[in-house]
Parts: sequence; structure tokens; C-alpha cells
Amino acid sequence: MGQTKKRLVSVVGLLVAVLFAFPIYWMVATALKPANQLLSDSYDLVPLGVTFQHFIDGISKKGFLNSLENSLIVALAAVAFALVAGLLAAVPLARLRFRGRKGFLLLVLVAQMAPFEALLIPMYLMIRSFDLLNALPGLILVYFAAALPFTAWTLRGFVKGIPVDLEEAAMVDGCGRWAAFRRVTLPLLGPGLVATSVFSFVTAWNEFLYALTFLQDPGNVTLPVWLSSFVSVFGTDWGGAMAASTVFTIPVLVFFLFVQRNLVSGVTAGAVKG
Repeated sequence: MGQTKKRLVSVVGLLVAVLFAFPIYWMVATALKPANQLLSDSYDLVPLGVTFQHFIDGISKKGFLNSLENSLIVALAAVAFALVAGLLAAVPLARLRFRGRKGFLLLVLVAQMAPFEALLIPMYLMIRSFDLLNALPGLILVYFAAALPFTAWTLRGFVKGIPVDLEEAAMVDGCGRWAAFRRVTLPLLGPGLVATSVFSFVTAWNEFLYALTFLQDPGNVTLPVWLSSFVSVFGTDWGGAMAASTVFTIPVLVFFLFVQRNLVSGVTAGAVKG
């Protein structure tokens, strides 16, 4: 009975994986199809022919490299600021007891639950008052504000899961408070830092509405806004759009592989000898 249950779970997991992977496969397959097969009535799961012309056209399209640079700047800056500020907030929230702590935690949770789209008008007015419209720092500030509540809340849980006795033992051995945190606690926070950095990066990388509203200059647009240029009054360039979307997903995969490698080294560095 137990073996049958394991097989059933495996089959269900495989079906769910196929369900989530199929749109990605269809995107890549469409990008590889010749132009005369894109609007065919038959749904060919395997392209009858393969061409890389759509990738060449998409990458060579005006504004691609500039939009890629803007997206990387915005996403990486938002991740860096959110991790630093979130960690600085998570440690005292987990370790210290001060008046108003529970109320502050409640505000963090409420800020995390607020719909991002509902904050568009207040965010727009605030960024305009700072004279940051049509500028990348304004968009970085918005994405930083969106990622900070989740980062602080998640890292607080990871910090609470690390016994404070480890830091105290390091301080007894001669480390200062900062050295004990850097050598003992910080490496053990690898899983939390990875989880929050991936969330922050994907949020900033994929966001479209705020980038479209705040950035009017074509030289400042990010990749999601640039992708909308494949739709015009003359129709939609499906081959170019799918090829550009495929290229659009590569930095996310590279970023995840990078932080995953650092996660393994961070956990190993944080091991405590018996």
C-alpha cells in the first residue's frame, strides 16, 4: 500500500510539473518555428522546422540592449537594498524586546498583504513629489519598498531559528558582537537570503505596470515594457515576441543558479564543529 501511494504521488507530481513546464516549452517551440508555421491551424507540439531568425530579429530590435541594462540595474539594486535593509530590520525584531515591537510586526505584515496594484496612485504621487519620475532611481525605490516587508518578515523567521547560544559561544571565544554575527549567524542565514533575493529579483524583473507608468522616456524603459513593442496596430510579431520572452527568462535562471551555488557554500561555511 505504501509503495502504491508513493507511485501515485510521483505520478501526480510529474503531471503538475508537465502542466507548469508546458507554457515554457510552447514559448520556446514557437520561437523556433518558421514564420509560415506561426499562425497555422494545427497545434504542432514539435516544430516541423527550426529557425533562429526570430532570436536574431528580437535581439537586434531597437532598444533591446538598453532595456536589458535598465532591467539589470533596477532588479539588482532592488535586491541589494532590500537584503541589507531587511536584514538590519530582521535581527532586532528577532533578538530584541522593545515597546511597540508587536505593533511594528503587524504593520510589516499589513504592508506585505497590501495589493501592489492598489498602491500605484500613492506611489506615483510620492515619486513625483521626489522628482524621480522617468528615472531609474524612482523605480528602484518602488521595487525596494515592495520587497522590503517580505524580506524583513522572512529573514526574521530565519534569525529566530538560529540559537543565540551560538553567537554567545563565539563571543566567549573572543569574537566581538559584529564578528560573531558575521562568522556564525550570517552564513546560517543562507537559505533565507536566497529565498528573499530570488523573490525580490523576480518581482523587479517581471514587473510591468509601474515601469510603464513611471518611465516615459524610451531610453529608460525596462525589458517588460520593451516586450510590448512587438504589438502594434499592424498585428503581433509572435515569433519575435516568443524569442524575446525566451531570452527574457535567461537572467532569472542565471541568477537562481548563482545564488543556489552560494547557498551551498554558505551553509557549509556555517557548520559548527562538535
